Amino acid sequence: MLEEKKPTKTALEDLGEFALIEHLTKSATAALPSTLHGIGDDAAVIKHEGETVVSTDMLIEGVHFDLGYMPLKHLGYKAVVVNLSDIYAMGAQATQVLVSIAVSNRFSLEAMEELYAGIHLACKTYGVDLVGGDTTSSKQGIQLSVTAMGIAPKTGAIMRSGANEKDLLVVTGDLGAAYMGLQVLARENEVFKANPNHKPDLDPYTYLVERQLKPEARKDIIALLEALEVIPTSMIDISDGLSSEVLHLCKQSELGCRLYEEKIPLDPQFIAVCEEFNVDSTTLALSGGEDYELLFTIKQDDFEKIKANPNLTVIGHMTDKSDSANLVTRGNEVIPLKAQGWKAF
Repeated sequence: MLEEKKPTKTALEDLGEFALIEHLTKSATAALPSTLHGIGDDAAVIKHEGETVVSTDMLIEGVHFDLGYMPLKHLGYKAVVVNLSDIYAMGAQATQVLVSIAVSNRFSLEAMEELYAGIHLACKTYGVDLVGGDTTSSKQGIQLSVTAMGIAPKTGAIMRSGANEKDLLVVTGDLGAAYMGLQVLARENEVFKANPNHKPDLDPYTYLVERQLKPEARKDIIALLEALEVIPTSMIDISDGLSSEVLHLCKQSELGCRLYEEKIPLDPQFIAVCEEFNVDSTTLALSGGEDYELLFTIKQDDFEKIKANPNLTVIGHMTDKSDSANLVTRGNEVIPLKAQGWKAF
């Protein structure tokens, strides 16, 4: 019987910072006309026509992800996608990203290649250029910071503050699946720690796990709304939970709202696994987070344009500020909407 070869591991210190950056970014060629000069100088050179939209976000090991069940390639992909989601939430087209990474000496060159494979795949998938960033050492673990840029539509970036009374509240896709996927992964990880011979069967949870490990930003919705000739009056992406994001729109637009429980879109697999875990599906859909769907408001006159589209669901409407933000339950009870999603501190 042949002895199995152990995977090669190259220490990052064997390359040094500049050789590491060059190695990891050698395939990052600029494809967009707005990228005049990408990686290779002290700064990238970008030329956008009109408004430029910029967003940045951080992912910290032990806070935002657990490498016990988050493959490095998926982490790289997700780090880019969650930032692009913020650009699309402004109604903009994403164009460039910068990626900075702090990493401890427990990670090898091969591990960094896996991480960057995910980064490059996300850039290719969404048609954005990787134009810079930084790589440095960390005392422990890994931290990623991604900055994304984009071009706002000619009508201007869509803000959270533009909603009007009686506007319809619309959401894309379905909600809660990403959080439920995290619960499945966390459960299986704990079982594995207790029994390393345990082989998890994730087939019944495929959709939920994918929503957690490999989320997608809704670039397609921006194109869809343009094709439908619908301009949202306000918009936000759902990263911290539906209830939190609805309250953001209400606060910034100085309005109340009525959100209808029966209208919240839920995937059948999500509902089934909520029953398995004995948790309330509505609570998780409101508070789960990391769905990266888009939540926006439209004028009532635009309802006819969107009503037959399976990607879009009307879940409520905006009201006068004096009405506050409320959830209307299936039993027709009106209760205050509370933010119970992700808190950074």
